[in-house]
Amino acid sequence: MASELSRVCIVTETYAPEVNGVAHTLSTLVNGMRDRGIQVQIIRPRQNKLDKDDDVTLTLPGLPIPGYPELKFGLPYYRRVLNTLTRFRPEAVYVATEGPLGWVATKAAEKLGIRVISGFHTNFHQYGKHYRIGALENLGYRYLRWFHNTTSATLVPTSAQASELTAHGFERVRVMARGVNSRQFSPDHRSPELRAGWGAQPEDLVLLYVGRIAAEKNLQLVLRTYEQLRSQDDTVKLVLVGNGPELQGIRERHPEVICAGVRRGEELSRFYASGDIFLFPSLTDTFGNVVTEALASGLGLVAFDYAAAHEHTQHEKSAMLASFGDEKAFIRHAASLLERPNLLRTIRLQARQLACTISWDSIIDEFTQHLSAARTEVTENGFNETASGKSRVSVPQS
Repeated sequence: MASELSRVCIVTETYAPEVNGVAHTLSTLVNGMRDRGIQVQIIRPRQNKLDKDDDVTLTLPGLPIPGYPELKFGLPYYRRVLNTLTRFRPEAVYVATEGPLGWVATKAAEKLGIRVISGFHTNFHQYGKHYRIGALENLGYRYLRWFHNTTSATLVPTSAQASELTAHGFERVRVMARGVNSRQFSPDHRSPELRAGWGAQPEDLVLLYVGRIAAEKNLQLVLRTYEQLRSQDDTVKLVLVGNGPELQGIRERHPEVICAGVRRGEELSRFYASGDIFLFPSLTDTFGNVVTEALASGLGLVAFDYAAAHEHTQHEKSAMLASFGDEKAFIRHAASLLERPNLLRTIRLQARQLACTISWDSIIDEFTQHLSAARTEVTENGFNETASGKSRVSVPQS
């Protein structure tokens, strides 16, 4: 019988304390594996000048990602990655992002005969049209397909995403869902004091958005929805939690909108729980961790019927779901929650109940099973086989 998984390397362009869905998912997985006694090494770009390497982290120079200046893509330091993998001797490598750093990590792991699993966390190929480089969309998709098909498997968060990628020629696509911490995100954190600071009375409706304030997140739909509901009831409030390139423009055009910036930890939990309706207008997310956090916080979700919303909710039972891209229906569904308070109350209750069934513990176990299934197999001769079974390179022993 094969021994239990003991050493894993994670390669990623983003990691905590950076604030985004990929960083949050990876830090949750890493902490869960370490709690299970698995040694985890992180290879990532250096986040600031004070970043230092340690026994479990290799940081490399990077450059800002176009459109995401707060994030960096790691430069392809092949030799340093190869030496690090050689010393650590992971049984599997998980490459979470497809940039130059992920590419050299895949090549280094191949040389050492270490199996690689990749994750499809972000639809970067769809972002081009939002940053005036739409002509690169097809090229980006072709690169992503080539990159992921060089790995043993590609993990995606939903069955719909798996079907889409498979239909576009991606091979060995596997579904690994996402969880939510229903203790951290809970209606128990609702704060009357915070709501009062927003100018909201107990009976007033507060719309909430949490995420990057950027074009690819479709924030203009949030603003149009808010304007429609405010035309019906001038006590409606809108709270935006997050940062991004569109934030300053929103502040200038809508000075009455509460722009709270980035919030973390217990403070973020209070912001979620103190809202009433959560607007998720994105058409580009692969999942949307903020959706499950909103459900756990007992909010009435309005979203398009895809990604996390499609995976976990039902229309008019635990959320209000518009057909993909139907923005008029999105606004209409939000307005119906303003007009039908009993429906909103029922949806919020059902949202909380279903979120309590989505555990990270089972997801972490599933992740380790994927890694264990794809990890290197040691032959009787002491060599490690690559995914293709052709390249054999001995790995130094400690």
